[in-house]
Amino acid sequence: MTLPASFFARPITHRALHDRANGRVENSLASIKAAIDAGYGIEIDVQLSRDGHAVVFHDDLLDRLTAQTGPVRARDLAELVQIPLTDDAGTIPTLPEVLAIVDGQVPLLIEIKDQDGEMGPNVGPLEQATAKALASYTGDVAVMSFNPHSVAAMALLAPHIPRGITTSSYLAEFWPEVPAARRDKLRDIPDYDRTGACFISHEFDDLDRPRVAALKSLGARVLCWTIRSPAAEAKAREVAENVTFEGYRA
Repeated sequence: MTLPASFFARPITHRALHDRANGRVENSLASIKAAIDAGYGIEIDVQLSRDGHAVVFHDDLLDRLTAQTGPVRARDLAELVQIPLTDDAGTIPTLPEVLAIVDGQVPLLIEIKDQDGEMGPNVGPLEQATAKALASYTGDVAVMSFNPHSVAAMALLAPHIPRGITTSSYLAEFWPEVPAARRDKLRDIPDYDRTGACFISHEFDDLDRPRVAALKSLGARVLCWTIRSPAAEAKAREVAENVTFEGYRA
């Protein structure tokens, strides 16, 4: 199992081709359609509704991207799909809705957001919802998560779909909710083999980590996040085989 060649043929838009000033909020249908029109790959995030469905939304909370407040998973699907996105004409999309629009036109990278809270083993429902939505999808698609337990769950639920680990330097200031011992462990990417991963998507500022080079030498494909300028892209490509970008046209 490996990533299809399409994942390296074009840059990948971070949360789709969003531009809030021009009415396209991250992970919205407008941003997804813009990415398809531009010929870019697409990275999206999924969260879980209270009644067990996968919705395309980055944050745990509704507050930043909508006029509503509180956790995404405190609302049923019927409520979530009616919530307007701030500065965008659309509402929160479902994963099946996004899959129907992308329809294999460009590669799709799906990040499964951590539902445990501390990158622990309390996962399952979101992975099940994601696998169910992908069961009949025939386009180029891959899944990834910062939480290796989610990646391992996808190995059981959808073994045919390429999977990877989203990886990071795990600095305390950016991951205050994750215990120090857990951050220290995740930093060294110890779960790559046991999850059956075939790629990592690593933090741009940490691409010089020896473990990244070691995994690459053993055949792991390396993507990175998040690139915001041509200069950063050029530097990232010294290590990474493709970039996830936003704020400019890669």
